Amino acid sequence: MADTQGIYILAEIGEAEKPTAVTLELIGLGRDLASRLGERVSTLVLGAGVREAAQELALYGPDEVLFLDDPALSRYDPELYVGALVPFLESRPPRVLLAGHTSLGQDLFPRLAFSLDCGLVTDCVALEVDGGDILLTRPIYGGNAIATQKVGTSKVMATVRARVGEAPQPSSAAAVTPLETAVPASSRLSLKEREVLQSRECPLEEAPVVVSGGRGMGGEDGFAQLTEIAGILSGAVGASRPPVDSGWAASTCQVGITGKVVAPDIYIAVAISGSTQHLSGMGESGKIVAINKDPDAYIFKVADYGVVGDWRQVLPSFSAALREIMQE
Repeated sequence: MADTQGIYILAEIGEAEKPTAVTLELIGLGRDLASRLGERVSTLVLGAGVREAAQELALYGPDEVLFLDDPALSRYDPELYVGALVPFLESRPPRVLLAGHTSLGQDLFPRLAFSLDCGLVTDCVALEVDGGDILLTRPIYGGNAIATQKVGTSKVMATVRARVGEAPQPSSAAAVTPLETAVPASSRLSLKEREVLQSRECPLEEAPVVVSGGRGMGGEDGFAQLTEIAGILSGAVGASRPPVDSGWAASTCQVGITGKVVAPDIYIAVAISGSTQHLSGMGESGKIVAINKDPDAYIFKVADYGVVGDWRQVLPSFSAALREIMQE
């Protein structure tokens, strides 16, 4: 097998066939690692009709973009992705392979790591170079502790939270090259149904502001107010697990161990007690604002700003004040 070489970024393409924000952030992170390790940065993009997205990715600082454009990859199928990527990554073993800690990254990377016999660290919030080693930092024990880990294999794989890296500014374009690998002819998986959720909000993981509600919201009506506030701040609505289990909020809004991991600039927690399960999904937020009528709620121990009060009384004036500020 060839020696490991290069920093590889697995790109994701989002709405309007554009690279996702976390993909651009990973390129910035990859560039930083590459400068310390003396490596090149390559971006991999798979899908159907991804040539234009590959050309756009080439503007953001990788040394090369490798794309596999195949109709069979029009939707994510882990068997097809693994089948296409493993032969290529065995022929060009990467020193570091990164993906976002997204639904795709969380599903695909364990499968790839097993197939490549490669160490994998998930949910990373920092990557550092120590000598020739890659040190990967991630929350553990539900976010109550931070661990810095090192894998024992020559190849290192990691999924990284959104907003850990910094997206580079567009510049001169790198080379864009078709990926010389074949897509498997078949998969054991078949798609029974697909439902596309329409939302005017930005994706939860990429939102600079997240306004989340908890069990104390008491029903769907409260989430309508959270949606209004999120709209004022160009943010997204989140939820702890109880509102999702009760059907007050969509499962795609859930933040926490069993939901999504977010790290916005501002996280507004409304009527959320602050369970370990929830804190592990938002603990890396820049500033945390908590609104809760229970002064002993644990969320106040991690909040930068706290308001003790019933959300029904606090949110209307909070919303009005935000509108005034935004108009100014």
